[in-house]
Amino acid sequence: MAKYLALIGVTLLAGIAASDVRAQSTGGANVNGTSASFVTTAVPFLRISPDARSGAMGDAGIAIDADANAQYWNVAKLPFADKNYGVSATYTPWLKDLVPDIFLAYLAGYAKFGENRENAVSVSMRYFSLGNINYTDNIGNSIGTGMPREYSFDAGYSRKLSEFLSTGASLRYIHSAIASGVSYSANSTDYRPGNAYSADLGIYYTKKHELTDDKYNVFSFGAVASNIGSKISYNSSRSDFIPMNLGVGIAYTSQFDAYNKFTFALDLNKLLVPVLTNGDTQYAVVPGIINSFKTGDQIEEIDASLGVEYWYQNTIAFRAGYFYENPNNGDRQYITCGAGVNYNVFRINCSYLVPQGSGTTRNPLSNTLRFSLMFAIDKIEKPKDTGDDTSDK
Repeated sequence: MAKYLALIGVTLLAGIAASDVRAQSTGGANVNGTSASFVTTAVPFLRISPDARSGAMGDAGIAIDADANAQYWNVAKLPFADKNYGVSATYTPWLKDLVPDIFLAYLAGYAKFGENRENAVSVSMRYFSLGNINYTDNIGNSIGTGMPREYSFDAGYSRKLSEFLSTGASLRYIHSAIASGVSYSANSTDYRPGNAYSADLGIYYTKKHELTDDKYNVFSFGAVASNIGSKISYNSSRSDFIPMNLGVGIAYTSQFDAYNKFTFALDLNKLLVPVLTNGDTQYAVVPGIINSFKTGDQIEEIDASLGVEYWYQNTIAFRAGYFYENPNNGDRQYITCGAGVNYNVFRINCSYLVPQGSGTTRNPLSNTLRFSLMFAIDKIEKPKDTGDDTSDK
C-alpha cells in the first residue's frame, strides 16, 4: 500500500497521511552534500503546462504569439490573437510509465470584441484526475478507496492599451479533493476537500518590423503574476500556499522568406512562495510573497525554459525546447520536441518529453505524448433566414 502514498506525495506534494505531514518546503541535501531548501506548494497541477505547443518548446509560452491557450500562459496576449474566436482542448497523460488512469484535461476559449477587436474575454477549465487510489494510514492500515481529483475554473478579460501593448486579468476558483472517499482522522483532525481563489495579472508588448512584402521580424515581451490568491486548507489546523508565480518571457520571430518562419522564446519563472523550515511560523499571503524574495537563494529558485519553433508556409511546424531547474531546487532538466499542423480553421499540436533523470528528478511526463486540438475563426456566421417571403404575392 505504501506505493499509493508515494504516488500521492510525488504527484500532489500535499500531506494527507499524517497530521504532521506538510505541503510546504522541507530541508534536504543538495548534490554537493550541503544543506538545500525546496519550495513546494499544494495544488501543483496549476503549474502543469496544459498546452502541447509550448510543451514542445520547453514550456515557454509567456511571450509567443497568442492562441486560445494564452489563458494559461498570459491572458494579456489575447487581444493580439490573429483570429477573433478560438477554442482549444488538450489531453495530457500523467505518470504514464507507472499508471494508466492519471491525466490532465484542459479546455479554453476566447472571443475578441469591440470596434477594432481591442478587447477579449476568455474562459478555461482544468481537470486533474488521479484515477482510483487505495489509501493507507501512516502504519499501513487500509482506510478506504477513492478517486482523488482537482479542478479549476477561470474567467478573464484583456484589452489593448496601444498598438503594441495590452494587459489582462483572470479570476480562478480551485477545488482539490485529494482524499475523496476517505474517512480518516489523525490526532482528531479530519481531512476535507480544499478550496481557494486566485487571480492572474499580465502585460504583453509586441512590435512587428516589416522588411519586405515577404519578410518581417517580431519582438515580444510578456510578464505575468499567476495564482495570486488565498491559501488552501485540507483540515482545520493548517493552510498551505498555492503555486503563486512570477514569470517573464521574450520571443523573437523572423519570417525570412514567403515560406519559412522561426520563433525563439525564453521564459524565466520564480515561485512567490517563501522557503520554510521546521521551526518557521506560517506566513499570510502578502507577507509570504514579500518573504519569497528574502528566503532561499533567489537565483537558484529561477526556472528557465528555452524553445524554438519553425513553420513552413504556416502549415507545418516543428518545435524543440529545453527546461532547466537548479540542482539545489529540484533538479528537473529535460528536452522536449513536437510538431503541429495548421489546416483551414483547425490546428493540431503534439509534444513529447524525452526521458531523462531518475527517481525524483524524472519528470512525470517522460516518454509521454500530449495533444492539443484548436479551432479558430474570424467571424461567426449567422443562420440564414429560410422562411418564404410572401409579401409580393
